[in-house]
Amino acid sequence: MTQVLERRPVRATPVSPAARTARRRALLEWIGVHSLGVAATLFFVLPFVFVFLTSLMSDAQALSRDLLPHPWEWGNYAKVFHTPGFLTWWRNTLLYAGLGTVLTVLSSLPVAYALAKFRFRGRNLSLMLVISMMMLPPQVIIIPMYLFWAKQLGLSGTLWPLIVPMAFGDAFSVFLLRQFLMTIPDEYVDAAKVDGCGDLRTLLRVVVPMARPGIAAVALFQFFYAWNDYFGPQIYASENPGAWTLSYGLESFKGAHHTDWNLTMTATVLVMAPVILVFFFAQKAFVEGVTLTGVKG
Repeated sequence: MTQVLERRPVRATPVSPAARTARRRALLEWIGVHSLGVAATLFFVLPFVFVFLTSLMSDAQALSRDLLPHPWEWGNYAKVFHTPGFLTWWRNTLLYAGLGTVLTVLSSLPVAYALAKFRFRGRNLSLMLVISMMMLPPQVIIIPMYLFWAKQLGLSGTLWPLIVPMAFGDAFSVFLLRQFLMTIPDEYVDAAKVDGCGDLRTLLRVVVPMARPGIAAVALFQFFYAWNDYFGPQIYASENPGAWTLSYGLESFKGAHHTDWNLTMTATVLVMAPVILVFFFAQKAFVEGVTLTGVKG
């Protein structure tokens, strides 16, 4: 015989007032703990949201009280890209930031390695000189440097006066890399030398793979500095529009479109986007490199 079992509805277990109070208290505690973080996040994110939304508005709507664009003017980005000189500013900025970053890392790493792992007379004095160079504002020596590059070498109107000095190291990069290399145990370097490795081979085969977070942090710092640099291109490249970078060209674009706030915001988004994307994909190595720097020494 087939027995038909009667299915009884499952009754939900009532939540006691004590459990309800505990959940409410846990929610309030979470809000209290994270409220400052949420407020700080909104403080930094909302300006970017405002700039992005304004970049998608029409000319008339950009000055209105509307918060959301209607319709969405994606053609603003095409207009900015077709602005005469904009792609040239992109090319110059990539050259300045990319080549300058590579030269800075290649020239600063050996100096930092020597200051961190070599034992020689005057090492502490050399480190003090590096730190003192960090305290020297570039505006102090800009006049003799400009006369040297413009009058002696005839390189005014180009970005080479900004790129070439990076091949001779950067004080901040040397100091940051030195602090990171101090965290690498000397036993690894000694073991490589016992196996017959010279100083250069030890640096390339042993130290560089272990110092990738520090190198990434230095590279990002230098890339961000060169990408956002306004003072240098203004001094050396202002007389030649073909050598302008995005930071300097954006000021000219703003002057030509001072009433077109939607196009100005569009150009601003295009200038900021590469930096945000680079930091987003490399933030793990960047944070690790900055966190470990200065643990020792």
